[in-house]
Amino acid sequence: MLEKQDLLDIARTPMPFGKYAGRPLIDLPEEYLLWFAKKEFPAGRLGSLMALTLEIKIEGLEGLVKPLKR
Repeated sequence: MLEKQDLLDIARTPMPFGKYAGRPLIDLPEEYLLWFAKKEFPAGRLGSLMALTLEIKIEGLEGLVKPLKR
C-alpha cells in the first residue's frame, strides 16, 4: 500500500551514493533503477524507496510525487 510518507520520502530523499548522488530519488533515471532491480536494491529503507520509485515511474505516476519536492 502506498503511504503518504513514502511519497514525501521519494520526493525529498537524496540518493546517498553513486553516479546520481544528491539527486532526489524521484529524479533518478528509470534505467538506473532498473539496473538496481536486476542487481539488487540496497538493504533497508533506501532500497524499499528505490523499488517504489521504479514502480511509480513504470506506472507513469511521477506527477503525483514531483509536486512534493521542496
